[in-house]
Parts: sequence; structure tokens; C-alpha cells
Amino acid sequence: MKLKSIVLGLSLIALPALAQTPVYLDVNKPIEERVEDALSRMTVQEKVAMTHAQSKFSSAGVPRLGIPENWMSDGPHGIRAEVLWDEWYGANWTNDSCIAFPALTALAATWNPDMSALYGKSIGEEARYRNKNVLLGPGVNIYRTPLNGRNFEYMGEDPYLASVLVVPYIREVQKNGVAACVKHYALNNQEIHRGYINVKVDDRALHEIYLPAFKAAVQQGGAWAIMGAYNQYKGEHCCHNQYLLNDILKRDWGFDGVVVSDWGGVHDTKQSIFNGLDMEFGSWTNGLNWGASNAYDNYYLAMPYLQLIREGAVGTSELDDKVRRILRLVFRTNMAKERHFGSFGTEAHALAGRKIAQEGIVLLQNNRNLLPIDVRQTKRILVVGENAVKHMTIGGGSSSLKVKYEVSPLEGIRARVGSSAEVIYAPGYASPAVAEQDVKGAKAEQKEIDPVALRNQAVEAAREADVVLFIGGLNKNDGQDSEGNDRASLSLPYEQDALIAQLAAANPNTAVVILSGNAVAMPWVREVPAIVEAWYSGTEAGHALASILFGDVNPSGKLPFTFPARLEDNSAHALGEYPGDSINVSYNESIFVGYRWADKQKKARPLFPFGHGLSYTTFAYGKPIADKKTLLPGETITFTLPVKNTGTREGQEIVQLYISDKKSSLPRPVKELKGFSKVHLAPGQEKTVTFTIDKEALSFFDDTKHEWVAEPGKFEALIGASATDIKGVVLFELKE
Repeated sequence: MKLKSIVLGLSLIALPALAQTPVYLDVNKPIEERVEDALSRMTVQEKVAMTHAQSKFSSAGVPRLGIPENWMSDGPHGIRAEVLWDEWYGANWTNDSCIAFPALTALAATWNPDMSALYGKSIGEEARYRNKNVLLGPGVNIYRTPLNGRNFEYMGEDPYLASVLVVPYIREVQKNGVAACVKHYALNNQEIHRGYINVKVDDRALHEIYLPAFKAAVQQGGAWAIMGAYNQYKGEHCCHNQYLLNDILKRDWGFDGVVVSDWGGVHDTKQSIFNGLDMEFGSWTNGLNWGASNAYDNYYLAMPYLQLIREGAVGTSELDDKVRRILRLVFRTNMAKERHFGSFGTEAHALAGRKIAQEGIVLLQNNRNLLPIDVRQTKRILVVGENAVKHMTIGGGSSSLKVKYEVSPLEGIRARVGSSAEVIYAPGYASPAVAEQDVKGAKAEQKEIDPVALRNQAVEAAREADVVLFIGGLNKNDGQDSEGNDRASLSLPYEQDALIAQLAAANPNTAVVILSGNAVAMPWVREVPAIVEAWYSGTEAGHALASILFGDVNPSGKLPFTFPARLEDNSAHALGEYPGDSINVSYNESIFVGYRWADKQKKARPLFPFGHGLSYTTFAYGKPIADKKTLLPGETITFTLPVKNTGTREGQEIVQLYISDKKSSLPRPVKELKGFSKVHLAPGQEKTVTFTIDKEALSFFDDTKHEWVAEPGKFEALIGASATDIKGVVLFELKE
């Protein structure tokens, strides 16, 4: 109530000087009328002030008119702790500890739009309660290389999967009166040289691979904000890029929201004025030796912009367009007719995060049915690995969170097992300590690490255990899964590979749990019976993992990206253009990203393919049929097939539809994902799964015509359990 009163109080200040209530204050009026009314009452100085930051995470309103400030918050996985006005460091509030939700790779692994909607609703409520009107997320950059340090913030390698999942997230966030700011637009696929690398990519790959999720966010999700990327495209920084922002985003897609710069992503005043940027954040200035009392006056869209207007060097039409968009944002969010108060740090949000994590955890391998563990027949469980106790909500860059609580895997396992069995812990390996990034002057507590001693201790304990649960992977340290840097290799860090091999030799009942946002190499894959990918699962990580390991929940997640056996099996590395020469990076693989590239390789099979994920039950696919043999423009074609749970446990299966163009004028992938359905089945239950597609699903981007084209000819609908596990094929034809 207090924050609401402040806003109303500011509004009332303006009223005595006005003949009647301004239109912009009338929430019953159409937003566009309100925008034009407010714009007509603003001075040039007030307009310019709205286009740039006034603190690390806020921009100015118009106090004279009762128009409130805009407050942004990282990030896509939880609402970041409050920071000091002018610094990145935490403000040490005592009431800003949030619920951490699973990383977006975990959400993508659910393959479930309902989970995306639950995620958006929950995080939107948290943002609203903290009075943030812009949430800096979600991220939808495509997984091009498994070395990208920021892949854990994105939704995988396939543009269709990312497009389907981003839409409900956005819609549910924005129902709370909070704008979703979709990032990082566009081609931000590596952290090395990210601030200036110029991406060279052909038009087909741009439109078929890297833009569809952003387009869906705008045209289907109705996103109110887009964040520009750090990198360059066509020799212009993406935060002020004529082609990406003005031509594609605003003209072609009809985007009516605001373009927000990434923090420090702005480099030039005139380009910012003319090339599509609306709000500037994070530009470097210390406010001291530049001769301004307010450091933010030195931003590119601050005094330099105002000075150009005063000199007559630029007009104000571009300024008015920026401010219209910002006012539209304000009236959609913190001056909306209906804006609930939200909720923060609640049990409901924690349980929502747990449910999302449970649906996203992927059972990669389960030989001898080692999992789930039956505690009635197990006396001693050995848990090995630093990741079993390390907090994963801290670190990683801008997604680092200050959480209300975090259940570690070890805590979750012990809580689940109770007194039914003895749970022993051995670290097995250790990573270097790092300082908390949001604490000013924080220093890492130095520790001596003897990897051989740690490994030997764990291996000896493994000989005496009934089951060994190794919990390792990556960990959000610099050079692992973290903003600002990429991984050095596909291998697990901190000598984990040697440890896993020795544990497996000491105890054949060894299950490996990987916590990561990236694929990892597994030289020990044939030596361990069970492997689980558990991602970064947030506040309830330990409980979610334990529910899968002990069979309380049947795993139903599937991989949103390919796990290559070797780094050279990834197209960005096979074709030798990563990370570029520090000036340019060429995407020589074009449209052949992820499984599209793997399908072309006759010898190198993936370690685990896109769409792969096992269950504790079994499913039988019936023969798919189509409702017609030919498709005419303007028509749809529907494929149906029965899917039956043939096992003894209830479970969920993700049925995937791929389309293959048998002959085309331009090279096309062997197949492309064009539909999926997550179906829940009780033991013995059978359901019919239906997919309906139209001509658009058969199209490719013709870069010579610069348009989407569906060429008449023969196609195949391939329905399967993964990109390599095809259960049925239906041939059909597109007619003129």
C-alpha cells in the first residue's frame, strides 16, 4: 500500500494546476490516448530523462505529472537482491530473499507449456511484489556451442521448442503488470568477446534458427520489452542496430514495446537515436572527471542527446517515438488499471519451482534398472561430490540470487531417506573458492585442495556402500556455467572424470547425477549404469532430485539440446568458427545447428540426442495416420497415433513430430521439429496424440527471394521419442 500511495501522491501533485483530470491518469481511457496526452504535456528535458538510467536498475519518471519511475530486475530465474543506487553490490536489505526457480534449460527440458505458464505466473508475482515493472528475462538465444557460459539461461538448440515455451512465460509474467524483457536480441551465442564480436551469419540461419523465438515472443507472447545484445551484427552493435531493431523488430514484426540496452551495450549517441534503442542502461561513467554532478547525465542518451537537440543537429521525432514506447510500458505496468500486489518468497512459489524441476530432470541412462532406489532394500547410500552440498543459486553472473533457502541434493536425499538407510557423504573433489559477487570487498576463503586424497577417500567409502550417488557437473564458477566467460573444454572440471571411473570400478551400483546448463563429455558412460541430468533446479533442487532418484516422481524430462560425444561433433567446432578471431565470428554451419548437424553425420552419433529422455515405465507407439494424403495452401493436415503406457508406473511421454522435406531447391535439414505433446498415462492407459500443421510448418527462408517459401512436393511426418528414436513415418504431399 505504501508504494501505491506514493504513486498516487505524485499524481495528485499535478492536478491543481490542470483544468480537468488529464487523460493519461484515466485508466479507463485507451492506452494510446493516455500516451498522447502525457506526451503532449512533457518538456524535451523530461522526455530525454526517460530514455536513460537514473541508477543501476531504474529510469526516471515525470514527478511533475505523477508518472512513476521504471524499475528493472534480473533475472530470468528469480528476483535479484536489491543493489546500491550506483553500484552492483548488494544493498544488504533483510527482506529481499527470493525463491530461486530452475534455470531455463530445466524449463525447456520439461517440454511442457503448462510448466512455462506456471513459471511465468510465479516469477511475475515475485517481481510485482518487489515493485519491479520490468523483469529482465526470459532468454531465448539458441544453443550453438556447449562451451557458451550462458547457455543455462536459455531454452536450448531448437527454435520451435524455444518459441512454444517462451510464449506462456511472457503472458503469465505480464498478467502481473510486469513487462517481460526478452533477451538477448540477437545472435548472442558466446561470452568470449561478447562486447564487440561481429557475427557473420547468412539470412537463412538468421531467420530460421536465431530469430523465431524472438518473433514468437513479440507476435504471440506480446512481449512489452526486448533487450539488445552486446555483440555486433552487420558491423553495428545490436543495442542500436538499424536492421535488427528498426527493420525487423519494429517494422516487420510490429513490436510496440521498448528496446532496452544490455548494461553497457550502448556505444554511440547518434546510433542510439536513430537505430532503434529506446532505453539506455549501464553505460560506463564515474560522474567525477567528466564534470557532471549526476553521472547518468553523461550517458549517450542523456546530456549528449539533449545537446544535439538544442543545437538543431537532430530533431525530436525519434525522441517522441522512444517516449511513446516508454509511456506505453508505464501504462501497461505500474499505471495499469488492474495490477495485483503479487506475492514473494511463498511456499506456493517454492513448490511451483519444485514441480518444474521434477518435470525437467532427464534420465539419460538406466541400465539394470538401478534407478529408482528402493530404500527398503538399501542399507547404506554414499553421496559423493561437491555439487551435492554447493549452493547453485549463487554465482553465474546476472542470474546470481539471494535466496530465502536452498535445499542441496544431500539435504534432499537425507530428508527423503530418513531413518530407512544410512546416508554417508564424501566430497570426492573440490573447486576453488570464489567470493560472493554481490558483496563489496568479499574475499574467497582460501582452502587447500588435495584431489588425490579426496578421490581416494570417496573410492574407499564406495566399496562399503550399497549404492553410490555421484553428484557433480559444472558449478557457475567463472569458466563453467557463468556470464562473462565460456568453458575451456567439454570435459568435466576438477578431475571428476577420474573420480567417476574409480567409483564405478569400486562399486557397480554407481549412478551419476550431472548439475549443469550445458552438455558435458562422458568418457565413463559405459562404466556406470545410470546417468541423470538434473540442471540447476533452484530453491527446491534437493527435494526435486530426491523425488526422482527414489521413484516418488517418474522422470519425464527430455533434452532440449544435443549432447555430442566429442566437441568436434558440434557444428560450430567442426567447421572451425568458434570463437572467431576476436573481431568477427562466422557461422559457417548456417542452419545446421544441434540435431540438424548431427543428422548429417553418418559416423558420429550423439552421446545423447536432442529430445532424449527415459522413464521408469515403458511406452508403445501405434501407427501414425494422416487425415489426408495431400495438403493444399490454406489447408491443414492432421496426424494421429495411439500411445500406450505398457509399464507398471504412471508416467509422461513427450511425443515429437518432425517434418522432412524430401526434395527442395535449397539445402534443408534431414528433419525439423514442428510439434510435440506431453501426454500423461496411467499403467495400461492409451491415449490418442494429435498434431495439426499447415503450410507454414513446411516452409524455409529463401534468402534469394527474402521470403518464406513452401515448395510443392513430397514430405514425411516423422513421429518419435527423440531425434534419433523415430517410431513412425507418414508420407504426404504439398500441392500447388
